[in-house]
Parts: sequence; C-alpha cells; structure tokens
Amino acid sequence: MQLLDEIDAAGDPAVAVALTKYFKVEPGSYGYGDRFVGVKLSTIRGLLKPYLRAAIPLAELERALASPIHEHRLAILCLLAGRASRNPAERPEIYALYLRSTPSINNWDLVDCSAAEIVGGHLLDKPRDILTTLVRSESLWERRIALVATHWFIRRGQSADIYALAAEVLDDPEDLIHKAAGWMLREAGKRVSEPELTAFLDRYAAAMPRTMLRYSIERLTPEQRKHYRDLR
Repeated sequence: MQLLDEIDAAGDPAVAVALTKYFKVEPGSYGYGDRFVGVKLSTIRGLLKPYLRAAIPLAELERALASPIHEHRLAILCLLAGRASRNPAERPEIYALYLRSTPSINNWDLVDCSAAEIVGGHLLDKPRDILTTLVRSESLWERRIALVATHWFIRRGQSADIYALAAEVLDDPEDLIHKAAGWMLREAGKRVSEPELTAFLDRYAAAMPRTMLRYSIERLTPEQRKHYRDLR
C-alpha cells in the first residue's frame, strides 16, 4: 500500500530507537516484540491527509492492520477512525473489522487514537453489553478499548458506562488500565457532572488504585483532592 511505503520512507532510525523506549518493547514489557521505523504521530497525520477521503477497500485496510510495523498499524487505525467519523454508513463494517483485529491493536496509542470513534461511535445508539465483555477480557488492550470507547459517550453527555466499567477494573493489575479509567472518570466529571464523579469517589476512592484516583481527581479543588487521597 502506498501509504505504508510513504511511512517507511519517512522513517528515522534515531526516532525509532526513542519510540522503542517510549513504548516499552523490552522483554517482559507491554510492547515487547513491536517494531518501529521511526515516524512520529504528527508526521503520520500529515501523510494521511490525502487518504482520508480515498475509497480504499476496507479489506485492504484490514490486511494492512496486520503489519508488524507499529506506525503502519497506527496510520491504518487513524484512517479507520477518520472514516468512521465521516461516514456513519461505514461504521458497522469498520466496527466489526476492528473487533476482529484487536490482536493488532496492541499498544495504548493504537487504542487511544481509535476506540472512541470506532467502538463508541458505533455503539452510541445501540446496546453496549460488548463493553462489559471487553473490560473483562484477559487482553489488556481489549480492556483499555472498552474504557476509552466511553469517551465518545462522555462527549455527548452520557457517563453511566464509564462508572460501571471503572468499578469493574478496581482490582486490575495493569497501570495502563488505571490510567485509562482515571482519565475517563476525570472527563465525565468535567463534561457531564462533577456531583456524579464525587458520588462515585465517595463510594470507591478508598479501593481505587492510586493512579486511577490521581487521574480522576485532577480537576477537583485542592481540598477535594486531599479529601479523596486521604481516604486511601
């Protein structure tokens, strides 16, 4: 695919080294085994512009999403997210493609650039049981997809899902899940209802992982932040 060739041509070995450190590819870390050519997201978004309205078959994009190169997958996911937002008629097929491809959506940036637009966008007017299934998955990335997908709802004034899902991950072993849950809780408090957030914190703050709590209370007053930290 021409887009992937352009990404390869833009690669910088020094950037690739930096990205491997940033995305934790060493043995035992969450990004182990991933490969980078050294292209930053800002550059990828620039390369994507001519392709955002191109009629590339979804089957071709799905094949490209299996690439072992991180930036290839990032570009395809950004492209799919853009198409899902621009073309609601395509959302069901993109959503199905996405769920088939979760083994390739295997780092936090890949999730964060796509889950809200693709999963959240598709489910906005539909039952959302799949989010509970995903948040209970053994896959770290499927759990993060469930949490980040709620950003689409939160931006439209709906916060019930994130409170239900955040309660599911209080004992999750992964810091990346704590960060995602805290981020979405913070957004729900900011965009929908601070009293809803504080009611959740009143119930769960003492049991919340420190990272989740820290992210969730960032926009509260200093006095409120101290109160909830002191509950742990």
